[in-house]
Amino acid sequence: MKSVKHILWATDFSAESKAALHWADFLAKKFQAELTALHVVPDFSPALYETLPELRAELLSKIEGTKTSGRAQISEFCRAEGVCPARVLVREGAAARVIVDTAEKEKADLVVIGRKGASDAEGSLIGSVAHKILRSSPVPVLVAKKAGKRPEIKNILVPTDFTSEEDVEREYAWMLASKLGADLTFLYVLELFGHDFRLTDEMFQAVLKKLQARRKREHSGVNIKEEVARAVNAAEGIIDHAERRGFDLIVMSTVVRKLPRLLLGSTTEKVIRYSALPVLALPARFD
Repeated sequence: MKSVKHILWATDFSAESKAALHWADFLAKKFQAELTALHVVPDFSPALYETLPELRAELLSKIEGTKTSGRAQISEFCRAEGVCPARVLVREGAAARVIVDTAEKEKADLVVIGRKGASDAEGSLIGSVAHKILRSSPVPVLVAKKAGKRPEIKNILVPTDFTSEEDVEREYAWMLASKLGADLTFLYVLELFGHDFRLTDEMFQAVLKKLQARRKREHSGVNIKEEVARAVNAAEGIIDHAERRGFDLIVMSTVVRKLPRLLLGSTTEKVIRYSALPVLALPARFD
């Protein structure tokens, strides 16, 4: 499992992108990684250039002016927050596509974004740009929430059902924990809906036994914990457990296993929507 050498922070200057900046800076310092800032300005539709070719030069000039303004705004934004990215990029186009393309082109190891952008409705729980990035990013994406306390990662939560397909999450979380000196907790949520409640205790004990057996096979350099929670559904159990036990970060996959990556996995999406904690989401085929 490779480390983190280059972090891409994407911003539209929203409150949550400010929180994302501090998470990006925190991780860049911990990993001694390069930090690149990216702002995307909208491009005009190609149809507009074709309909009004005589205005092409003027339209292009407006885009360049917006890019110059965006670059100055990033510099001021970062200066006010006391963060100095190594590079500042301002590009035009559809925000999600440009962010994903830039992550690939610049060989970023991690993308850090806010959950909602400045243009998203106040009632929205996850912005459309963030949603598209999570569906298509080839690298892990850390989704930050509203600014609160300064970033700190001492306790990492990894939801698990013990399948071999989850080795990616486990290995990535292990890499983070060992680098950050954090504790690592694997959580199994025992969903109560649809089960015979008389069998719940037996199922609970069976899961605990499986956790203990797995502990012997794990690395010994990180403090590893195994916990089981009862909940109506997995997302509710993860969110409640993470916030009640004081975790700092949740690591999980972006998709439902064995399903096409057309939509975010329902559990992951709900956790990102409703948890107050940052979520680091891993793409389906990340290695």
